[in-house]
Amino acid sequence: MTYKKLLIISDIEGSSACLDRASAKFFGKGWPRACLGMTRDVNAVATALLDAGVARVHIRDFHRTAYNIIPSLIHPGAVLHQGYAAGPVPGMGAPEGFDGVVMIGMHAPSGSRGFLSHTLTSRIAGVTVHGQLISEAQLFSAALASFGIPPLFFSGCPEACTHTRKFMSDVHTFPIDKFKEGFHAPSWRQCLAEETVKSLRREQPVTYNPEGPFRAVVTMAEGRQAAKTLEQRWGYRRKGRELHLEVKDFAGLFRELSRLAFLTPLGEKLVPLALPLYHLMGRAGLAWAQKKPLYPDEPSDTGAETE
Repeated sequence: MTYKKLLIISDIEGSSACLDRASAKFFGKGWPRACLGMTRDVNAVATALLDAGVARVHIRDFHRTAYNIIPSLIHPGAVLHQGYAAGPVPGMGAPEGFDGVVMIGMHAPSGSRGFLSHTLTSRIAGVTVHGQLISEAQLFSAALASFGIPPLFFSGCPEACTHTRKFMSDVHTFPIDKFKEGFHAPSWRQCLAEETVKSLRREQPVTYNPEGPFRAVVTMAEGRQAAKTLEQRWGYRRKGRELHLEVKDFAGLFRELSRLAFLTPLGEKLVPLALPLYHLMGRAGLAWAQKKPLYPDEPSDTGAETE
């Protein structure tokens, strides 16, 4: 199959320089370094895809404020999208015309043992359907299915890759074990890019959106009171610290979880007004991050600022 237009979704926990919780936190210690590592990972993949003949590569920054990738270090032939968009796919808007999606820098679901595992937010201790944990990769892929976009590739910690292979067996995975002795980010990054290109060899990729209806169980990490607050806010059925959501498919589950995790009824109405302010905050944070020195294990990049 020939791929003319691909979407890259990039998170930070499974990137090469995010080493602890503070590295993933907005303005956290280590976050500038994590942003640079994430940028280099994304750029290696985008460059390899363009070199392999993909005509258009779009990158969707999808962590925290969605301003983590340093634009000046991205291949000029790639299109970088930063800041969240309103629309049918939470945070992504209406991503039409893509032949497939590549997910890098990802993490395992809440309730698993992976590095910084969570599903949308650490306030959720786990999301299960039929007793099985659900990951962001599953949710993203399901939301993109209505646009005819199949998942092609996934990279994250070993636990995240194992989970993805279990439920999305035809997706090509490539793990990152950055805490293993001798880990060398540039070498791993080169392999990441090569493995991403290999994922394009699939003849007939398929979309992913398991259909229900089914009941999803969302367990709140903060306990009964947090679940009770959400029960009163959205009308979900509750049992202890569990919320029970009735959904018709995984795409619907992604929409419900996004409301549950990030919005209030009033906030949902104000999203079009609030997004520009949120984007402004994200751009300010990234400007701050770019003023920090590059970390010493790799050569300086043209366009990155140092103190």
